[in-house]
Amino acid sequence: MSDLIVGLVVFLGTHSLRMVADGWRGGMLERFGKNAWKALYSLVSLLGLALIVWGFERARAAPVALYAPPVWLRHLNALFTLLAFVLLAAAYVPRNRLKARIGHPMLAGVALWALGHLLATGNLRDVVLFGAFFVWAAADFALSRRRDRRAGVTYPLESMTGNTLSLVIGLVGWIVFALWLHRILIGVDPLL
Repeated sequence: MSDLIVGLVVFLGTHSLRMVADGWRGGMLERFGKNAWKALYSLVSLLGLALIVWGFERARAAPVALYAPPVWLRHLNALFTLLAFVLLAAAYVPRNRLKARIGHPMLAGVALWALGHLLATGNLRDVVLFGAFFVWAAADFALSRRRDRRAGVTYPLESMTGNTLSLVIGLVGWIVFALWLHRILIGVDPLL
């Protein structure tokens, strides 16, 4: 479990720099340059992600059950995850309603994904992993929205094309992941 926790600290810590040390981050960007900073950031993030995967897999060997969620929560998790995929797509598709209204749909999607998994799983490793992602995403979302309001950030108005693409890309991504990739990559069929 310690590998999982260290991985979460490294990965989420790296992704929290703007929240907790924006001035330091800005200084590093100036010092190293944008490309070198992105390369270092990516390397540290990949290390954290590798530790998360390694630690989670090791924690599967000795599961610690905390609670037994009812089966219907798995179905609710499927819905939450579908919405999270649409939000993730909306983060990258230009001129869509979700981006215009929410501002940070990726963070909202990560929070929804993590909450759904917290409800549907009941082992200690799941609570540590998904709880950490939920707390991080919710905090980053709130701080990012506050920063946007202070800076007067506005997002482009929506278009029908942007709305449709966000929905279709999110839905197709969710179908592919739910029907095939989750079982292959994670080893769990999410729809059973």
